[in-house]
Amino acid sequence: MSKEKQRREALVYHAKPQPGKIKIVPTKPYSTQRDLALAYSPGVAEPCLEIAKNKENVYKYTSKGNLVAIISNGTAVLGLGNIGPEASKPVMEGKGLLFKIFADIDGIDIEVDTEDVDKFVETVKMIAPTFGGINLEDIKAPEAFEIERRLKEELDIPVMHDDQHGTAIISAAALLNALELTKKKIEEVSIVISGAGAAAVSCTKLYKAFGAKAENIVMLDSKGVIRKDADNLSESKREFATVRKIDTLEEAMVNADVFIGLSIADIVTPKMLNSMADNPIVFAMANPNPEVNYDLAIKTRKDIIMATGRSDHPNQVNNVLGFPFIFRGALDVRATAINEEMKMAAVKALADLTKQPVPEQVNIAYGETRLTFGKDYIIPKPFDQRLIHEIPPAVARAAMESGVARAPIEDWEKYKEELMLRSGNDNKVVRLLHGRSRSNPKRIVFAEADHLDVLKAAQIVYEEGIAEPILLGRKDVIIELKKELEFDADIPIVDPLSDEFDERHIRYATKYWESRKRKGTTLYSAKIKMRERNYFGAMMVLEGDADGMISGYSRAYPTVVKPILEVIGRASGVKKVATVNIMITERGPLFLADTSINIDPNAEEIADITQMTANVATTFGFDPVIALLSYANFGSSAHHNAIKVREAVKLLHENSPELVVDGEIQMDFALNKELHESKFPFSKLAGRKVNTLVFPNLESANITYKLLKELNKADSIGPIMVGLRKSVHIMQLGASVDEIVNMTAVAVIDAQEREKRRKAKKSE
Repeated sequence: MSKEKQRREALVYHAKPQPGKIKIVPTKPYSTQRDLALAYSPGVAEPCLEIAKNKENVYKYTSKGNLVAIISNGTAVLGLGNIGPEASKPVMEGKGLLFKIFADIDGIDIEVDTEDVDKFVETVKMIAPTFGGINLEDIKAPEAFEIERRLKEELDIPVMHDDQHGTAIISAAALLNALELTKKKIEEVSIVISGAGAAAVSCTKLYKAFGAKAENIVMLDSKGVIRKDADNLSESKREFATVRKIDTLEEAMVNADVFIGLSIADIVTPKMLNSMADNPIVFAMANPNPEVNYDLAIKTRKDIIMATGRSDHPNQVNNVLGFPFIFRGALDVRATAINEEMKMAAVKALADLTKQPVPEQVNIAYGETRLTFGKDYIIPKPFDQRLIHEIPPAVARAAMESGVARAPIEDWEKYKEELMLRSGNDNKVVRLLHGRSRSNPKRIVFAEADHLDVLKAAQIVYEEGIAEPILLGRKDVIIELKKELEFDADIPIVDPLSDEFDERHIRYATKYWESRKRKGTTLYSAKIKMRERNYFGAMMVLEGDADGMISGYSRAYPTVVKPILEVIGRASGVKKVATVNIMITERGPLFLADTSINIDPNAEEIADITQMTANVATTFGFDPVIALLSYANFGSSAHHNAIKVREAVKLLHENSPELVVDGEIQMDFALNKELHESKFPFSKLAGRKVNTLVFPNLESANITYKLLKELNKADSIGPIMVGLRKSVHIMQLGASVDEIVNMTAVAVIDAQEREKRRKAKKSE
């Protein structure tokens, strides 16, 4: 993607469909006059009076306890420098987005138009009663140190400058684990710190808190090694000045055990790496380009343990591993500060989490066979769902033990359950899809590439590394649309109507005819059908000229299904092909089936559909908890529509006892865990959170998923075809660009799974 195109896309993302990335959403009913009278006058007077009596009641009656101010003056924004408060706002809104999706914290960005420390501190102090915590962001050093110090002294709510402490906490956890792997002790290792800004100072202080010795540390600024005998050293630099008579990074790196980079790109050479001690630890965290290229570093030193700030390499030091969860823990005990004990607790919890068995969902998200503690995994991955219930409790407990918690937690198991529920609002499934598909992209046929939205999706999946698109359709139209989109990559274009594919037409037609000649198909009719895109595209997949295919954007579902079933056919042992939609809801992902194919399945077919749907959930890293739906509950109706669901449950209990499945059950009892448990404690679903819904017929499934999509604005991934011999998936008519991209990722993962099974079978 050209820089200009990337620029335009970024601007459109932030501007459309409405400007910005955050908004305020009411949390109370407001539909009636009674609701409004309670929300505002006269009802609002009552909580006001209660708070006036006792200020702590503000946490009981308002959102203060879950509200964090993200405050900046725009003097040190990302890699952009001093661009001012207004220009920093997109970054601060982005921080608010991260707070919400990772820890369910409501972040409000506030941009302060002053570089005067006194005015900045006074402004924050005056607005502090609104918030449960203060996240300082992108403020230049040395002012950032003074601002944070004063606010921590003068406010009774948590204050943290994430640029300083976020990187320090994450890198300290990684460093402890790297030292464990190399069997080195922190109090003995020689550490080189490249950079002397806010992050570098905070990192070094935290390393010292864990035992690093001042005499073993060398820090460099833009002028070179910071030495004790230098003139006019600032107070922050004086603390880390060395007595060693060296001046350059090259000199400092000789026999160093650890290099911490918080400076600029490409300043570490292979010669410097080779001069380091055995088993060197190198954290090159300059963004977007590290102090030394990752591939160059691991090629230079086979014994190196390497970390960067980038997501495309192992061991990403990413602040999102820290700040959402640290604030979550601090807010939940109403901490008066974020102190050293809480930061150190977060470090230890992150380090310990890395050594625990990694859930399959995390492996799937990152396309790994099995992540295990080692030189390429010294810090948890950002999308590890365990972070939300491991880091906040550690921080909260440290707050309690250090005496800064005003609302101690008594029931830790209940608290962990509450934290896990908070993580249900996140769109993790989509990130999982994209991340996993990027790990091993496959050749995917876009059967309607001569439509603008389909071609846009193909462009995105190509540029994001999700798939290797093959563009099927009218070649002249595709070429013109590619120009319009500035999609200049050399992508294969296949036109079924073009004579240049005559040899392939004949081969495909002959193969198709051989499989259908006893079903009324002639060779002539087979040749005609190979001029149709869905027949031709399906044959590409069947013959191995592509790994998967998506279609359906411009045509009714039944007209696309027919050629797919004829050409691809059912997988071995499958009686009925079905479809699954993944709905991204506020309670987490829901797997719905069968949403598009089987009109009125019988009990045996419902049981088969359930098993295939469970496999889809498992493929995406979820343990399926399955409700077979009906208008009746557990034998309350003798109608055959209820009986067939009951019989399907019986078959599943007999033939697949490992599945957590039950029914027949009504939708509300299936989704309301407390209601279900109180009325049907005997059910296999009692006390469990249902995440998979199997419907008794096509009408109910199709209507439900489209209702969720339109009324609740739930994102839909699907319909995912299950039971076919190959990875072919059919979108709904008029699917959006995002939906096409997501379906492509599904097709890639489907193809990946089939490849794994083939390899496993060969190795048996």
